[in-house]
Amino acid sequence: MKLTDFNYELPEELIAQSPIEKRDNSRLMVLNTKTKTIEHKIFKDIIDYLEKGDCLVINNTKVIPARLYGYKKEDESKTANLEILLLKQLEENKWETLVRPGKKLRIGAEIVFGQGELEGKIIDILEDGNRIIEFRYNGIFNEILDKIGVMPLPPYIKQKLEQNDRYQTVYAKYTGSSAAPTAGLHFTEELLEKIKQKGVLIATVTLHVGLGTFRPVKVQNIEEHNMHTEHFVIRQEEADKINNAKKSGKRVIAVGTTSCRVIESIADKNGFLKETEGDTNIFIYPGYKFKCLDNLITNFHLPESTLIMLVSALAGREYIMEAYREAVKEKYRFFSFGDAMYIETKGKE
Repeated sequence: MKLTDFNYELPEELIAQSPIEKRDNSRLMVLNTKTKTIEHKIFKDIIDYLEKGDCLVINNTKVIPARLYGYKKEDESKTANLEILLLKQLEENKWETLVRPGKKLRIGAEIVFGQGELEGKIIDILEDGNRIIEFRYNGIFNEILDKIGVMPLPPYIKQKLEQNDRYQTVYAKYTGSSAAPTAGLHFTEELLEKIKQKGVLIATVTLHVGLGTFRPVKVQNIEEHNMHTEHFVIRQEEADKINNAKKSGKRVIAVGTTSCRVIESIADKNGFLKETEGDTNIFIYPGYKFKCLDNLITNFHLPESTLIMLVSALAGREYIMEAYREAVKEKYRFFSFGDAMYIETKGKE
C-alpha cells in the first residue's frame, strides 16, 4: 500500500493544544465495522459499550520529564543553551539521548543541568547522531528529573502544559516513557471504578512509549518502513485476565495502540498470552490478521502515521478515512489532547 493512501486534510485549528477540563468529557466517535455506522458520543458513554466479562487492557507506563536543558561545563556564562531529550535507558546511569545542537557535543563533552544537581558526559555517538550520556548525581534520578526536567510534549503542541499530571494517565505507575499512551488520558478514577463495578476485567501491561511513535514514515511503499522498537512487560496474572475473557467468548478491548501492540506481539495463533518481557517492533497495517484484540479505544492520529495504518488494519482503510473526514467536518479535537474513537469489530452479546 502507498503512504498517500493514509493522508487526509486537517485544519491546524483542530489540533488540540491543551487538555479539556474534565478528562471523560471529551468526545467519542463510535465506529461499528459490521454496520459501518458512525455515532457521536461523550467519552464517559464508553461504559455503555462494555459488558460483564469483557477485558479492558490498559498501559500503565509513566511519562518522565525527559527534556533537559543544560550548558557545557566549561561555559562560564552558564547559559542553558543545550537541549537533551532522554530516549531510552541503557543501564542505570546511561541513556540514549537526542541532543541539540549536536555539533557542540562531541565524545568527552560534559554538561551541567539545572543548578548542578545533574551532570552528564557524552561517552558515545551513534550512527543516527544520538548520543549516549553517562549521568552523575547525588540522590534519586527520577526525583531530580521531576525537579529540573520538562514534559516532552509532541512537536505539534505549541502551548506550555500547566499541569504535568495532565500528560499522565490516572493509572500511570512505571516510569520510562517519552510520550504518553494518550488514549488512556480520557479515563478518570471514577469512570474506571464504574467499569469495574459492571464486572469488566481490567488487565495492565507496561509498554514504554518512545519518540519513534512520532517518527514519520518516509517510504512510499509502507511495507518497507522500519518500525521502532519499544520495551514491554506483561505479568501472568494480567495475561490470565485476557485469556479468561477469550475463553468465555467475551471481548478483549485495548486502550490505545500501545496496549494493542503488546498483546498482538505475544499472542499465540489462538489469541492467548503468557507472561513476557521484551521489545516489540510489530508493524500493524492493512492485511494484518488480529489474533487477540477485538475492539480498540484510540485517539485520532497524524496523517500518514503508523498509527492510522494500525486502526485502518482493524476497521478498514476506507471506513477509517471516511470517519476522519467526518471528524474534521464535526470539528473533533485531534491528536494527544484530542477526542477519542471506539472501534467495535465484535459487539455485545
